[in-house]
Amino acid sequence: MTVIRHAESRRTETPNAVMTTLASPTQGGSGQAVWRVDMNPGQVGPLHAIDAEQVWTVLDGGATVELGGEKLTVEPGDTLVLPADVPRRLGADPVTGFAAIVVALPGMRAYVIDDTRVLEHCAVPDGDKLLPAWVV
Repeated sequence: MTVIRHAESRRTETPNAVMTTLASPTQGGSGQAVWRVDMNPGQVGPLHAIDAEQVWTVLDGGATVELGGEKLTVEPGDTLVLPADVPRRLGADPVTGFAAIVVALPGMRAYVIDDTRVLEHCAVPDGDKLLPAWVV
């Protein structure tokens, strides 16, 4: 059994959110990447896609999720299963912000759909795709 202590969690801050890595291959050899996302009220992420499925469970606040041209809102207790390679954008509730736990394969890559290259400073380039720092 591996125990990853809170003090061993890794924080990655981006212009859009703070990702706290809870488990990953470099933290105890996990075959999954698990992280917490915290977004300030009104914060909106870039239009991007991920080349692997992700599962998001909302802990606090709420968000608007744009996924493949569809828009929906989520609140605490809701779980999203986001398919691979579908454009997405998340925006935190303007009053409460947003917090979620996310699980995905640690080798997933992100790629930006529009010109906003905000993911670059927090990821390792891999061609046109980026390896987010919080999944390694």
